[in-house]
Amino acid sequence: MPTTLQDRSEAGEGTAVRYAYKASLIGSAHQFELTDAGLSWRIAGRSGVWDYRDISTIKLSYRPVSMQQQRFRADIDNAKGGRIAILSTTWQTATLVAPQGQLYRDFIVELHRRMQAAGSRAALVGGLGPKTYTAALALLAVLAVSMAGLLLRALLTAEWTGALFLVGFAALFAWQIGGFITRNRPRRYSFDDLPEALLPAATKRNET
Repeated sequence: MPTTLQDRSEAGEGTAVRYAYKASLIGSAHQFELTDAGLSWRIAGRSGVWDYRDISTIKLSYRPVSMQQQRFRADIDNAKGGRIAILSTTWQTATLVAPQGQLYRDFIVELHRRMQAAGSRAALVGGLGPKTYTAALALLAVLAVSMAGLLLRALLTAEWTGALFLVGFAALFAWQIGGFITRNRPRRYSFDDLPEALLPAATKRNET
């Protein structure tokens, strides 16, 4: 099981912090470990260790899917051209994609802390790219105008069932797509101020 930040603080500074997830039912889990030497990873038979100062970019984003709405992703680039992705969910069965929100959050927060301690100058970005985000907003505007026109026509022709359907569909669409767009607003952040919208919500720990 991955080590949490609480485990690390109790065990000492040199304790490795681990995280793993399955990107699909086929193949082994993607395994990651934060060590004194850097970010260690093992994916599909390949492995490596990246010095924290060699990490050039971290991109955080919110990536919901039909089977799991609370799904987050971190894309990590190496100065030598490598890239790895870390997801907050894991495949367990053919019909179950389980969240690992707190474990993912702890790992990502600790990665940033260790990079900052190592003097990293990595670019820290969040959300969609500016061009993709602008295109998404334009598409949403077109869809909104089209739905408004359909709703107006339904009201003028007294098609109340159709009007209610459009209202319900618009509410559902705004809830799902609106949240995706809002969370994935292009931004830059700092080591001291990670974007909460692009991380799973923290869960309260039971104190003993």
